[in-house]
Amino acid sequence: MDIDGLKALVRAEVDARREELIDLSLRIHANPELGFEEYQAARWLTEYLEENGFDVEGGICQLPTAFWGSYGSGKPVIAILAEYDALPKLGHACGHNIIAASAVGAGIAAKAAVDELGGTVLVIGTPGEELYGGKAIMVERGAFSGVDAAMIVHPGVRDTVITQALACIMLEVEFFGKAVHAAAYPEQGINALEAMILSFNGINSLRQHIKEKARLHGIITDGGEAANIVPAHTAGRFLVRAEDVIYLDELKERVLNCFVAASVATGARLEHRWGDIQYAPLRTNLALAEVFARNMESLGRSVEPPDPTRGLGSTDMGNVSAVTPSIHPSVAIASREVLVHSVEFALAAASEAGHRGLLDGAKALAMTIVDLIGEPETMAKIREEFLKAG
Repeated sequence: MDIDGLKALVRAEVDARREELIDLSLRIHANPELGFEEYQAARWLTEYLEENGFDVEGGICQLPTAFWGSYGSGKPVIAILAEYDALPKLGHACGHNIIAASAVGAGIAAKAAVDELGGTVLVIGTPGEELYGGKAIMVERGAFSGVDAAMIVHPGVRDTVITQALACIMLEVEFFGKAVHAAAYPEQGINALEAMILSFNGINSLRQHIKEKARLHGIITDGGEAANIVPAHTAGRFLVRAEDVIYLDELKERVLNCFVAASVATGARLEHRWGDIQYAPLRTNLALAEVFARNMESLGRSVEPPDPTRGLGSTDMGNVSAVTPSIHPSVAIASREVLVHSVEFALAAASEAGHRGLLDGAKALAMTIVDLIGEPETMAKIREEFLKAG
């Protein structure tokens, strides 16, 4: 069967599993689980893969909710990545239920192409994308060794194939002061909350003098116990983001100095800890993105170029893109005024538009697998670009 015939076959397979995939997506959406706690979602996904002929291994990379499902043998090895963690209080306001269902749907649909052409398709379950960098851990532990290309489709408000994402690291801080009665003996206290507020003010001032796409933001996780007690302890959590790791390292020092200065000014003792996981900037493989874009457009979607005016986030897919050719396209499931990480986007992730995004994402992924395993010259071009980028 030729390439076009196989693409028609994988599209038909996704359509035939429409109700199953939507049901899987809605189950995950209705039962949100936080990072590294996605036990139900991981079980549902692995069971579905096993029922459809995949060899599945759970708990990979010493992460209980990580897994991979494999079908076929030999080269090329094409990985489709599933995310399925939710956000605190907002549930699936990032649409990871759609990412997960589209990944397994694409993998199962691509079986026909693997049977015809050879190669291997992997569906890799990657937990803890929100804040915890599950993929970064999995990269360090060898989950992507031998993978020739990796893809993930994220729901959004635009149809795009080139995603920009910032390098990112977390900073946790604590100030330790001295508690006294705030009215009777204020002169004898050391106010840990004032140290935290001064730190925020320092960061707000720093924002005026950093590169345009860099980002600094955080929250206070402990602000004291009572209004009539000078706070003896405060804690906060912050994220530092930059376009590249060199500038990220520079920003880390400047941000930390805001907290050091506040400690000196108030007398509160500072303790800090940088996160163990650092999100790498995303390197989109343009040759792979071009193949995916053609397949997306064949489904009636109009792929848009990157919008330099749009805000940037971070993803641990950046860490994957450092070790294998990768793409992180977006499929629209809501109108442009809807913001990701909002209640409105969570609703969209369970809507008819969300279902269409799920099915189109699965089809575009599966058709791209057909191209990669059926056209060795395409895979060679993708690999060449990756090697040149260093």
